[in-house]
Parts: sequence; structure tokens; C-alpha cells
Amino acid sequence: MTMPELEVRSATMRMLQAMARHANRDEFLNEISQIWCQTFSADSCDILFREPSDSLLLKASTLIPGLANRLRLGRGMGLSGHVLLSGEPMFLAKDAQKDRRFAKYPGVEYHECESISVLPLADGHVFGVILVRKKCPWRILAGEKRRLMELAEATSACLIGYQNAFQAGTQSNRLGALSEVSRTIAQSPYLEEILQLLVNLTAQQFNYKVCTVRLLDETRGELVLRATQAPAKAYHRKRAIKLGESIAGKAMAENRPVIVRDVQTEADYIGHDLAVEQGLRSMICVPLMIQDKPVGVLSCYTNEVRDFLPDEQKALETLAKQAAFSIEHAKLQVRTTLMQEMHHRVKNNLQQVASLLRLQMRMSRYTTLEDALNDTLARILAIASVHDLLSREDLDHVGIRSIAETLVHHQKSSLLLPDRQIAFSVRGDDVTLSMNHATQIALVLNELIMNAMEHGFVKTKQGEIHINVEAPADEVSIWVSNSGDPLPPDFDPTITSHLGLKIVDNLARSLAGRFRMADVLGWTVAEVKFPRSSGE
Repeated sequence: MTMPELEVRSATMRMLQAMARHANRDEFLNEISQIWCQTFSADSCDILFREPSDSLLLKASTLIPGLANRLRLGRGMGLSGHVLLSGEPMFLAKDAQKDRRFAKYPGVEYHECESISVLPLADGHVFGVILVRKKCPWRILAGEKRRLMELAEATSACLIGYQNAFQAGTQSNRLGALSEVSRTIAQSPYLEEILQLLVNLTAQQFNYKVCTVRLLDETRGELVLRATQAPAKAYHRKRAIKLGESIAGKAMAENRPVIVRDVQTEADYIGHDLAVEQGLRSMICVPLMIQDKPVGVLSCYTNEVRDFLPDEQKALETLAKQAAFSIEHAKLQVRTTLMQEMHHRVKNNLQQVASLLRLQMRMSRYTTLEDALNDTLARILAIASVHDLLSREDLDHVGIRSIAETLVHHQKSSLLLPDRQIAFSVRGDDVTLSMNHATQIALVLNELIMNAMEHGFVKTKQGEIHINVEAPADEVSIWVSNSGDPLPPDFDPTITSHLGLKIVDNLARSLAGRFRMADVLGWTVAEVKFPRSSGE
């Protein structure tokens, strides 16, 4: 994400915050025009709304604020009128006032104006235009045009959402509920907090029995439950939903709200038993979208069979748009922070590699240089795998199963001898870890998998290696088991361990956990347990 793109996202967030802050529509429009000027270093900005006769009414202006709600342009008049009727943006990089379509506002003393961008405001149909001026030539290349159009689209969504809530507010206080939720989620920079606030406040303000948010995992094509205010633990364990599957998947795939009058009898709904148990009846699923890109879905349930009124649907759609922008902005903030801190992480990991090398030098029992280098390479690759997964997974967290699967792939391709036939299996929960702890667990898994391959199959030529991850309560357990050669009868990992197992023991202790290794039902089982809180 480039700095100009980040500026557009930041401007969008400021508009959402302004939407939650202003009860007065004119004040809201004035702030939007100022945000546009600041974002593009413009000298002035006007917002004009379409009237039934296709004329344009000036609603906000940084150039002539006193004429807001008073100045009108006739049908097709000026650059703004042309854009309104054509629906296409217009970019004049220089000599704007010489364009034949340029028209001065009646009775307005015009200052020098060299360049102008005029963009339609639309939500299915064009309902207005936004006009941005500069006194100097404006280098409007493809990237700049894209930024202008993206912010125009975001502005349209904000204006439509504010208008819907404003019109419904006098009837059902949707504006108050919408403003409360919008203001709160816009203030938080943290993704998990935004999601939890969204479900908590939406349920409270709109009097819903249950609210949930699922976010899209693009790599798997699944909607994964990320937040709910439902107290029942069964909700937190609900499985991921494929795109197009169930009601939430349908809303996401079709990019429209989907309403179910009674989830207890709806054939396409997944989870009838839980719905009956919790007393859920009517449901509305609203997709979270950013510029036609799916992000997730907000699902709201009532405790009675009822209709969702049009103004209620509009308020939820507006809220979903704001939430999507907040979610995207939170991700961008985290990624920006990660970029700024990446050199610290690289330095820390290099120090960790140096520590491992020093330990390896002191305790070395290698017979060949090649063996020593292979072990060193495997440890460095284990750390590198975490960085690779971080670039593909969710922000600053990496799943243990994902780490294990990556390490198994590396080990099979580099350490498995040609005459060995070993089947690998990775099972269990994909518990997420922070960056630092993910690196430690990657090293633990690397050592245990290496140990199983090198020492578990000296005499035995074939067998299995299983990696299991479980987190039943407040503790995470990782087992690496192999069906190869049994341990010596007097084996004690605290006494006879080689370097790799000592590394595992030290890393387990650093996580406030413990390590043990023993024969269990004919399998050699290495187990690491640590408190879930330390991993998170």
C-alpha cells in the first residue's frame, strides 16, 4: 500500500468519524469538502446535489460557503452539469477556465483557477458531483485519477448512509443508534476491538438477540467467525462457511442483504439446533464491502419472527459500509506498524540465530561440517517460515498448524533419506500466536520434527510422524509423535538430551511451559505445553 493510497484510506476514516460526530447535515458536508481539500492539496472544493429538474444545488463550498443551499446551476450547465448528466468524471490538468464547458457561478468573483477535477457522486444513480480546484497545473496521471475516484466512491457511500439515517431518525431513532455505533468503532485502531464493539453495540442499539461478524479468508474461500456477543460457547465454535453456502455465504456471494423470516425452519440455514436452543427466529445478513470487494458479513438475529423495516435495513447497510472501512483501515494501520517495526524483528531474529550458533559451537558433536550446516540451515528456515506465513496470514498472528505444515514440507524435501518411507500428518486446532511466540514455536517444532526423522528411524525404515495441536481450555498442547525406533529404556530428556532437545526445553520454559518425551503405546511422543495467554 503506497503513501497516497494510505492518505485516501485516512480521508475515508475521517469522513466516517465526521458522520458519527455531526447531527447537522450542513456541518457534515462542510467538513467533507475540507477533507477533500486537505487530501489533494486543493485550493477549494464544492459539493453539489441533483434536484428533480436535473439542476444542481450547491450544498457545501470552501470557496463561497455563504451561497450554500442558495446557488443553483441549470440543467447541463458548466462542467458540473456535464458530469451529472454523463455520469463520467472529468479531469482538466491545466487551462481549465478556457474549456468551452466551463461556466462561472452567477454573481461570483472568480479567482484564478488553472486545474479542475469533477467527479460524480453515485449509488446506483448519480445524485450529485464534487468539484475540486487548484490554482496551479495538476499532474493527474492514472494513479491520481484512481485515488480521486476511490475517494468519490467512499464519499458517496458516506453521504447516502447519512441521508438514510437522517431520514429515518425522526421515525425510529436509527440516526442515534447508527451514530453511536459508528462513533465508537471509528475511534478504535484495533481490528479485534472494532469487531467486538460492532457486534456488541449493534445488538444493544438495535435490540437484537445475537449479532455476529464473519470475515473472508481469501486463501480458503471461507467466512470465518471473528466476533459475536452471544454468551453461548457453542457460537464461538461455529465452523467456517464456504462462499455461497448458507445464508451468510449467499449474502456475500450476491453482494446484497439477505433476510430469513425464521431460521428455525429455513432449509438453507446451517445450525437449526443451535437456533432452537437459543431462541433465534428472524435474521438479516448484510455483506461488508469495500469498493465491490468482499470483506465479510454482519448477521443479526431477533428473538421473534418479524420483518426488518426498510429504514432498519438501510441503517444496517450504512453501518456495514462504515464497519468495512474501519476494518480495512485497522488492517492498514497494523501493516504500516509492522513495516516500521520489521527491522527490529529482523534484528531480534538474527540475534536468535547468533545465539543458536554459539550454543551449537559449545555443544557440537557433529562428525561432518555438512551435518552442522544442515542443522543450522533448518533452524534459520524455521524462523524464515514464520515471516513467510505472516505475509500471507492475518496481520500479526500466525497459526501453529500453518507453521507445522510449512516445516514438514521443508523437512521432507531436505532431510528425508531416499530409503525412508515416512508419512506425515498435521492435525488439531490452528491456534494463533503473536509474531515473537510464533518464532519460538517454529523452532520447537523444527527441532522435534528433525529429532523424529533423524533419531526415530535409524533402524526402522518406514513409519509415521504425527503433529497434533490442541487448545481445550487455557493451555496449548503440541505433540510430535513417531512410530519408529523406541526410546532407550533409561532415556531421560533432562539428562541425555542432545542440543536440539535442550533448545526445545529452554524455549518451552521461556513460554512458561514444560517439555517431556516418553514412549506411549509403542510411539515416541514429544510433548510441549504452555499457557495460552503466554502464546497470545
